[in-house]
Amino acid sequence: MRYRELGDVGEVTEVGLGTWNIGGDWGDVSDEAGREAVRAALDAGVDFLDTADVYGDGRSERHIGHVLDERDAHDEVTVATKAGRRLDPHTAAGYTAENLERFVDRSHENIGEGTLDLLQLHCPPTDVYYEPDVFDALADLRARGKVDHYGVSVERVEEGLKAIEYPGVETVQLIFNPFRQRPAELFFEEAARRDVGVIVRVPLASGLLTGTIDRDTEFPENDHRNFNRDGEAFDVGETFAGVPLDAGVDAVEALEPHVPEELTLPQFTLRWILDFDAVSTVIPGSTSPAHIESNVAAADLDSLPHRLHGAVRDVYEEYVAEHVHDRW
Repeated sequence: MRYRELGDVGEVTEVGLGTWNIGGDWGDVSDEAGREAVRAALDAGVDFLDTADVYGDGRSERHIGHVLDERDAHDEVTVATKAGRRLDPHTAAGYTAENLERFVDRSHENIGEGTLDLLQLHCPPTDVYYEPDVFDALADLRARGKVDHYGVSVERVEEGLKAIEYPGVETVQLIFNPFRQRPAELFFEEAARRDVGVIVRVPLASGLLTGTIDRDTEFPENDHRNFNRDGEAFDVGETFAGVPLDAGVDAVEALEPHVPEELTLPQFTLRWILDFDAVSTVIPGSTSPAHIESNVAAADLDSLPHRLHGAVRDVYEEYVAEHVHDRW
């Protein structure tokens, strides 16, 4: 496993584990399956786990805390969690110092840590990025030892660019994959210039970039790939990276012939993401230990040749860009 700097947080493994799916919104996942996913990631060498207080109403955080407790590994793993989406209604006005501290205290209890390694605002309304008081509240939480570091998770590139104007923001989490390429145009350059860590989520486009989904694939009622196809529950960019399913399947079919025989499509995708130096870590999620191990192996692969990067760009421009490029 290779390591990269995550802003001032320190070195983390190039491939981490995203744990939305072990909390909720991905169909039924048992408690033991969720915990076993965390164990599998740690066994594969992962030392960066990403979660949020709303993933299963804290279930994901509790799974992480349980496994770290049983292995006495709290000091060996960086846990990044998120706060803000518990607000109802989810409005900029709710991002007060009092609410943020309340959310942080709840995450302390769930994870079993008195200080959060990394707290991220959880895709707040755009207006929040223009409220210095919010970032002052984060700085105060850090000064009082409730969080070690803080950053943001964003939907749009413009939000990330605004967030890194605040000097205390050490990380930005966003969607980046062969079907969401806009961050590479300007954001990565600015993040690198400011030494801001970049966490890449939704790297496999909600499973599209595993090659196992077709137009007729059916998903459980409680899977966001069923109930959020058009953004009914939250930003549609979180589901299939915002790509309409039919267009996404066409794009995968066009991409697959370019994948070297020795690689799986997920490994090819993760390696493509890691070829961008500004990326600090990528956080695919899975409940399959075998898939987790395979994903982690992408960190040790050689960089893809320029011709394959060109092929990915061609597929993006032909099948995907019109749906996503100017929206996020």
